Amino acid sequence: MSREFRWGILASGGIAQAFARDLSYFNHHIVAAVGSRSQKSADSFAAEFPGCTAYESYEELVADATLDAIYVASPHPYHVSNTLLALNAGKPVLCEKPLTINAAEARQMKAAAEANDVALMEAMWARFLPHMHKVREILASRILGDIWAVEADHGQRLSDHANPRHWEPALGGGALLDLGIYPISFAHMVLGAPMKITASATFTDKGVDASSTVIFDYKSGAQAILTSNMMVSTPCRATICGTLGKIEIDRTFYNPASMRVIMHDGTTTEYPKDYKGHGLRDQALEFERVVRSGAKSSPILTPAESVVIMESLDEVRKQIGLIYPSER
Repeated sequence: MSREFRWGILASGGIAQAFARDLSYFNHHIVAAVGSRSQKSADSFAAEFPGCTAYESYEELVADATLDAIYVASPHPYHVSNTLLALNAGKPVLCEKPLTINAAEARQMKAAAEANDVALMEAMWARFLPHMHKVREILASRILGDIWAVEADHGQRLSDHANPRHWEPALGGGALLDLGIYPISFAHMVLGAPMKITASATFTDKGVDASSTVIFDYKSGAQAILTSNMMVSTPCRATICGTLGKIEIDRTFYNPASMRVIMHDGTTTEYPKDYKGHGLRDQALEFERVVRSGAKSSPILTPAESVVIMESLDEVRKQIGLIYPSER
């Protein structure tokens, strides 16, 4: 068995709990400590994980010399300050997606990681799932021919939930950064950064986007059509279409999912879903590999690519007129 990899969890909300629980599939990944904004919430979180130390501040958490890495799970407007706190304390950081609310903040985080000579990775967990590894393998083989079309959508009926993180401008609310990040990151993985972006959106009465449609145009002639919606549940599927065949990823494409390759001659290869758990643990395993190897980033998703993705999101927000209070 591998020696322990000790995690410090920064923030104690729902995604932090889901990440920590998914680590239980690995015997050597330990939820060693949690930091929260109050001792009560830290204690409540730590009670589920034997041996977990509960800190009532993030400063105490990042000062814990026994930790191998920090997982930043706060709402995205706080990612930059929380991540800088950990990086400047010399801690490798796996930071929840989106990495920040804009590219300028992402560049700050990348620079701080480089200055402190520690690893940084965006927790875009879909990138690290087994079926996404298979997608990249198929694309690298070029059996699909030239890629001309990518479609991906992500819609959830968040109107059934009162979580202010989705609705409040001050918390970076809206469909784009919470849901749209998945299709947009997917398009970047498949086709890279677009040559041109065209975007439109509808808005809630609180001033955040309820839904958006984004078109990426590429020099090759390829297009990606990417949609997000927090008012209704949508198919949440993805397709990649080439001149010789296509990949179809079933609902929910950014979760562990089944998929298939369909060639133009009708030959079909099925890849069934065979996965237990949430899916958040695979990124943790990759980050462990990065940290233990002495590397500072993962080739699956580098900080430089995360900055480029944030630049695309900045352009989308510019076109639809979405500005957060911290940017005014």
